[in-house]
Amino acid sequence: MSRLRALLTLGPVALLAAAAAYEAARTFKAQELLKPDQIKGPHHQVADAVPTEGYFHLFKVKTDWGEAGAEGLSLLRVRLEEVNALAQLDDVSKSEVFLKSAGGAVLNVGKGIGALVTDPGGTAKNLGGGLKRFGTNLGRKAKRTSDQVADDAKGDDKQQEASDKSGAEKTADAAGGVANSVLGVNGAARKWAQKVGADPYTTNPVLKKALTDLGKIDAAGSIATKVVLPIPPVVSTTASVSNMVWAKDPEALLKENEAEFKSLGVTDATIKRLYLSKGFTLTLHTRLAQALSAVKAVGSAEYVATAAESDTEREALFFCESAEWLRRFHETTPVEALLPESRAAIAKTKDGRAVALVPVDWIQWTAPVAKAVTEAAARTKKQFGVTSIELRITGRASDVAKKEVATAGWKLTENGR
Repeated sequence: MSRLRALLTLGPVALLAAAAAYEAARTFKAQELLKPDQIKGPHHQVADAVPTEGYFHLFKVKTDWGEAGAEGLSLLRVRLEEVNALAQLDDVSKSEVFLKSAGGAVLNVGKGIGALVTDPGGTAKNLGGGLKRFGTNLGRKAKRTSDQVADDAKGDDKQQEASDKSGAEKTADAAGGVANSVLGVNGAARKWAQKVGADPYTTNPVLKKALTDLGKIDAAGSIATKVVLPIPPVVSTTASVSNMVWAKDPEALLKENEAEFKSLGVTDATIKRLYLSKGFTLTLHTRLAQALSAVKAVGSAEYVATAAESDTEREALFFCESAEWLRRFHETTPVEALLPESRAAIAKTKDGRAVALVPVDWIQWTAPVAKAVTEAAARTKKQFGVTSIELRITGRASDVAKKEVATAGWKLTENGR
């Protein structure tokens, strides 16, 4: 009886911790997660061990252009599409049609950039580093004031870190952010990106350089019309967004996106923060704008403000995938509002339910997960006035997590889309 009384004095997170011990990080095998052609192809090999320290599997990929890391299944699919695009561009650069049409200009795919990563050991060490702040705060929006204080205190350390970065890392950094993502991308570069099914505003430094070099060689885009390639799948998003990023001038596209955000009530200050965010490229910026504007749920403006805090491509992609899932969900189950101050997209439906749409690979029972699901459950019920709450994830959950998420009040659905 004394133990029961002691437990009743604990908060909800502590109660859940008492109910089940937290689980240690797990390492999967690539065969458990991927199809054979994803594991190995003509130009890539995914490492067998796939550590999973948080919500996303951490993949290491060896390619003909160096080693790369991918935080999450969706980002791995992007990386494999990039490998295919590089292979096609490499073949094109050596073709008789290209060599004749280029007038002696040479395209060396992967040369002069130090490959994707020059230090494979560093890749393994740094893989997943960008998820630390994100992974521990999936449930609730971070407080910018606290972040700013921390950033100011670490200013000198950041300057030293920047000076110690390799050339490849600096190139990758330069590709991040809406402003930097458009550098060197002219109409011809976008046309070539479309031919190989690539994102013209990619953060992949080798692909970025290949496309911008092609844009210089083929300034008018006339060579592209002479080269026949298999029709590729669209960039990892909807067909409409892919066509927009390939066809539209970046300045015009940016203005169109900003108009969509303003229609949602997003402030000029937030639009500026999103533009300067390290995680967003113009493509991701477009994906977020198009998805949220299709739903127009109450709270969308605040969700954009939360997304603007993204420091990495992984974070920005999470918000884009959440918004796109929200758009698909809205087509069959109309949504009226989004939970404020939430990184997870938690929607209130017009029929009086609450559904969290969370594009993550894996949930196991840890202190951050316990905090996120219990706090989100309480806020969702209180602010939306609902009793039914559902958590949908694109991946899977451990048996312990399934039990404890249910205890926290959520109906869990795995492998959603």
